[in-house]
Amino acid sequence: KTGIDHLIIHPFTREFSRTQSLDFVREFLVNKIGVKHLVIGYDHHFGRNREGSFDHLKEFGPIYGFEVEEIAAFDIDQVNVSSTKIRNALAEGNIELANMYLGAPYSISGRVIKGNQIGRTIGFPTANIECDFMQKLLPADGVYAGKLHVNGHTYNAMANLGSRPTIGSKQRKLEVHCIGTDIQLYESEVRFELYKFLRGIEEFANLEALKKQLEVDKKEANLVL
Repeated sequence: KTGIDHLIIHPFTREFSRTQSLDFVREFLVNKIGVKHLVIGYDHHFGRNREGSFDHLKEFGPIYGFEVEEIAAFDIDQVNVSSTKIRNALAEGNIELANMYLGAPYSISGRVIKGNQIGRTIGFPTANIECDFMQKLLPADGVYAGKLHVNGHTYNAMANLGSRPTIGSKQRKLEVHCIGTDIQLYESEVRFELYKFLRGIEEFANLEALKKQLEVDKKEANLVL
């Protein structure tokens, strides 16, 4: 979608964090990558103690044969959009603000695996989506309205992200219910787009009480979607 051919993810070790800005440019950008045109954000700093800046790169460029381009700040409602603001919005469950900053709905992708199928017994079958909770930046736990994309089709959906205290499960999971349809999704690769935070995780007295709340959640999700 973005046209990126290569993505390099380098481990941020203690040793790497001590790399001075000139050494980073010379050893990594020039010698290892062979950079010719470098694009950075308006507030980007690099190297030990964030000593490197756009001005340093402009100085190094002619020496090592590369050009530097700085991207200006992007404002929405007079607020500079940054990855920090997006992460904070996600951590607070403010998915609408995060989506506005991103310019697109935040999404979670994964493979559907077998769950305990308790949702099916109360009329709310769910797709248990396998995702990396350690590596993936996920929003605050709660119930969300959104859309599920699978095999070229899109379904209105609502999801529970987090534990399931009503059935005594503390394990963090993502379970998505497709509203108005019951399709078999096991082993399918799916993508869930989050549109609105509906409520936090709650413990109910029994499954019947949970079912009543899910009916309320479904009505609210339909209004959103």
